[in-house]
Amino acid sequence: MNDLSSIGPLERGTDDGAPGPRLSRRALLKNGAAACLAGAAGACVPVERDSSQSEGEIELSTLSQCEKMLDLDYTADERAQILATIDNQLDAIRAVHAFDFENTLAPALVFDPRLPGRTYAEQSGGVRGTADGYFKSPADQADLVFAPATVQAHWIRTKKVSSRELTQAYLDRITRYNPLLFNYITVTGELALEQADRADQETAAGVNRGPLHGIPYGVKDLIDTADIRTTWGATPYRNRVAKRNAWVIDKLEQAGAVLLGKTTSGALAYTDQWFGGRTRNPWNPNEGSTGSSAGSASATVAGMCGFSIGTETVGSIVGPSSRCGAVGLRPTFGRVPRTGTMALCWSLDKIGAICRSVADIALVLDAINGQDPGDPSSLGHGFEWDAQSIVDGMRVGYMPSWFDDAGAPDKAALEAVRA
Repeated sequence: MNDLSSIGPLERGTDDGAPGPRLSRRALLKNGAAACLAGAAGACVPVERDSSQSEGEIELSTLSQCEKMLDLDYTADERAQILATIDNQLDAIRAVHAFDFENTLAPALVFDPRLPGRTYAEQSGGVRGTADGYFKSPADQADLVFAPATVQAHWIRTKKVSSRELTQAYLDRITRYNPLLFNYITVTGELALEQADRADQETAAGVNRGPLHGIPYGVKDLIDTADIRTTWGATPYRNRVAKRNAWVIDKLEQAGAVLLGKTTSGALAYTDQWFGGRTRNPWNPNEGSTGSSAGSASATVAGMCGFSIGTETVGSIVGPSSRCGAVGLRPTFGRVPRTGTMALCWSLDKIGAICRSVADIALVLDAINGQDPGDPSSLGHGFEWDAQSIVDGMRVGYMPSWFDDAGAPDKAALEAVRA
């Protein structure tokens, strides 16, 4: 969107050449839009109105004519879908028009979640006190693949399990269960085994990159991976191949994590429906996983990765995590750079982890937290978490109205926080 305030003070001239009253931005946009629509109306082919249609109602034929102004060509089904939601879109547009924005009011170009006038303590970075969990070796494959990443990391670090062994177990489960759950769109088996072997070689040489060293993960198919297709779950982009890694992919590679593949995303980050079908809930494959991070939550809960990466604009991490029974964290806006990730809403998009334990979430967030110039809204604030910290005196905010009609699990969660 152009910054109209950069045009300078717009003034309406008078007959004698003297400047007149300044126009507000709303007036400028309103008059400009009216002129554009008037010109377009002359170019459109007249359409006879159905007698059942009211004067102000938008018809399918109207939409097809408007496509010409934007050089678009929708199918009949797509027009029907647009028409079904057009009233909501118009209500939103009218709500914006109700505000009288002055010409000098510049739009936000960088979004910062920090409240003005408040100071924030510096964070040194790092996770402290995370327990390794149980120290026995896994008894079977279920022990191996369903263990928290913190425990898997201990097994790899102490050479009780190799990264290749863990990676191969996940690849086997993907082969077995993906035809049922539809939670992976692209499996990078060869790359995963190469990265696992490198992690094992480094372990043998006494090198450990951190708590994610050798841990296999899946990443939502909105996040770019170099030379590996990133389809956004949408048919027009099903063969799209990114040239560069997203920022978070590079950070996870530096941390020693192993990429299993791209988990399914709802088309253009909307619901659990993508061009290959519907991502399923591992607890009940007759149901969907919900939310556009559907594949990441489904794969994590089904023991098809050690952890996964999702994205959220409004609910796409917490929704499928809640539905499938994963631990999902929607980080504070700006904490994780979105460079190389499909943008749905610049002022709302976040990247976060989906795991099987809270401690795992902390380890992953510590690896991907940071600042990158490619995302001007990202902040170099640091991240720290102490697993042994005392919760006495901690305050948790919530919106009471959200729980008026909430289900029993949500109310139980609220009471658990209170306790």
